[in-house]
Amino acid sequence: MTDGASPETATGGRGHGPPLCTSATGSDLHVLTTESPSSPLPENRSLLGGLRIVSLCTLASRVLGLFRDTAMAALFGAGPILDTFTVAFQIPNLARQLLGEGALTAAFLPAFVRARREQGEAGARRLTTATAVSLAQILIAIVAISEIVIALGLWYAPLGEDTRRLLHLLALFAPYLILVCLTALLCAVLQSLGRYFWPAILPVFLNLVWLAAVGLVPLISGDSETQIRLIALSLMVAGTGQLLAPGLVLRSIGFQGSPDWREARKETRTVFYSMGPVVAGVVLTQLNALVDRLLAWGLSLPELGQRVTWLPRLEVGTASAMYLGQRMYQFPLGVFGVALGTVLFPILTRHAEQGDRPRFRQDLGLGVRLALAIGVPASAGLILVAEPLTKALFQYGKFDEQDAQLTAEMIRAYGSAAWAFILLLIVNRGFYALGDRRTPVTIGQWSIAGNLTISLLLIVPLGGPGLAWGTSIATMIQAVWSLRQLASATGGLDRGSLWRTTVRVAVATSVMVTVVFGLQSVLIPGGGILQRGLTLAGQCLLGGVAYLVAAHLVGLPEPWWLLGGRLDSPHPREDRTE
Repeated sequence: MTDGASPETATGGRGHGPPLCTSATGSDLHVLTTESPSSPLPENRSLLGGLRIVSLCTLASRVLGLFRDTAMAALFGAGPILDTFTVAFQIPNLARQLLGEGALTAAFLPAFVRARREQGEAGARRLTTATAVSLAQILIAIVAISEIVIALGLWYAPLGEDTRRLLHLLALFAPYLILVCLTALLCAVLQSLGRYFWPAILPVFLNLVWLAAVGLVPLISGDSETQIRLIALSLMVAGTGQLLAPGLVLRSIGFQGSPDWREARKETRTVFYSMGPVVAGVVLTQLNALVDRLLAWGLSLPELGQRVTWLPRLEVGTASAMYLGQRMYQFPLGVFGVALGTVLFPILTRHAEQGDRPRFRQDLGLGVRLALAIGVPASAGLILVAEPLTKALFQYGKFDEQDAQLTAEMIRAYGSAAWAFILLLIVNRGFYALGDRRTPVTIGQWSIAGNLTISLLLIVPLGGPGLAWGTSIATMIQAVWSLRQLASATGGLDRGSLWRTTVRVAVATSVMVTVVFGLQSVLIPGGGILQRGLTLAGQCLLGGVAYLVAAHLVGLPEPWWLLGGRLDSPHPREDRTE
C-alpha cells in the first residue's frame, strides 16, 4: 500500500494514540521489506496456534448453526413467522457483534493490558469489576426502558399482526442483551490472558440449546406462534449458561471480583468514553445488514406495501431468505475472520502499547494475507455452490423450491463479498489497536450512504437480492478504502508481499473454480437428502483440494499455515534488527 506516512497521519490525523503512532524510521520499513513473507515469526506462530483453536471451536459452532437454521426453515418455512423472528433476533445479535466482537473488546482490552502491566493483577481485577458493574447498570436501564416502550406500543398503537409479533419477540429478547454483553466482557478478559478456548466454545452451547428447543417445541405445542416464542425463551437459558461459564473459569484461575472496584472508576469512564467512536464504527459496519433485513421485512408487509408505492413489493419470505444468505457468508467470516480478529487484536494492541512498529506491521500484513487467502476462494465457492448448498441444507418441510431459489440468489450476492467482510474486520481491529476510532466511523458513514443508494437502484430490477448486492458492493469499496487508510497510518505495508499473495490467490482460486464448474457439468441435480448432501460435499471437497494443491504449486503458503502444514523451512529466521 503506501510506502510511508508522516507523524501526523500515524493516528489518522488525530494526534492521539499509543506510542506506536508517533514515529517511523527507515529501519522499521527495512524489517518488512527484508523479512520473507512465507516465514512467520515466532509470535506469528503463537497467533496461528491461537487462531487454529478459535477456528476449530467456531467451526463446530457454525456447523451446529447450519443444523439449527435447517431445522428452523423446515419447521416454519420462509414465511411471516420466520421473517419476523430473523428481524427480531438481529437486535441481540447486533449487540453480540457490537460488544462481543467490537466496541467493548476494542475499548476494554487496551485498558486491561495497561492496568495489568502498571498495577498488576489487583489493578486488572479492579478495572474488570468496575466495568462489569457499570455495564450492568447501563444495560438494566436500557432493557427496562425498552420493555416499557414495547408495552405501550402493544397496548395503545394500532398495529398489524406481523408488527405485534415483532414487538412480542423483541420483548422476549431484550433481557438477553444483559447476558450477552456481560459475557463479552468476561471473554475479553480470558482472551487477554491467552485463554481462547472458552470464549470460542460458548456459541456451541448456544446452538445446542437452540437445536434442542427446535426439536422439543413441536412436542409441546402445534401452534407456530407458541413455538417461536418458546424458542426465543430458550435463548435466555442459553445466555445464562454462557455468562456463568467464563465467570467460573476466571474464578478457577484466581481471577475474581475486587471489593475495592470503586477505585477504578476513572479508568472505567475512560473505557466507556473510548467505546463511543468504536460503537459508532461497529454499528455502521453492521448497519448495512440490519437495514437490508428491515427493508426486506417491511416491503413484504401488505400494509406497508400499500403506502410505499415507489418501491416494488417484495414477496413474503424475503427476510428469511436474506437471513439464510447472510448466515452462509458469515460461515467463513465466523470460522476464520472473527477467529483471526480475536487472536490478532490483543497482539496488535500489545505492539501498539509497546511502540513496536515493525512487529505491528508484520502481524497486520500477515492478517491481511490470511484474509485474502481464505476470503477470495470462500467468495468464489459460495457463488458456485449457492444452489446445491440451499437444496442440501434448507429445502425440506415447509421450505419449498421457490424459497430455495430466492435463498440461493441471496447467497450469491452476499458470498461475492465474503473476502471483503473478512478483510474489513481485520483492518478495523488494526485501527482500534492504534487508538484511531474515528477513521472506521468516517468510512462507515460513506459506506452506509453508498449501500442505500446502490440498494434502492438495484431493488427495482433485482427485487430482494438487489438489497444484498448493494451491501456487498458497498462493503467491497469500504474494505479496500479502509485498508489503504490503515496502510498509510502505519507507515506502509509490504506492497510486494501483498501483491504476490493476491496474484497467487487469484490463480489458485481460478483452478478451484474450473474444477468445481467441471464437476457440476457432469452431476445430475436433484435427488433425495443423501444425494443432495453427497453432491454438495463432493463439490466442496474437490474444490478445497484443488485450491490447496494449486496454492502449493504457485507458492502460496498461507492456507497451509492454517492447517498446520509448512512449505518452507521449519525454523524461520528471527527479526535481527531489534
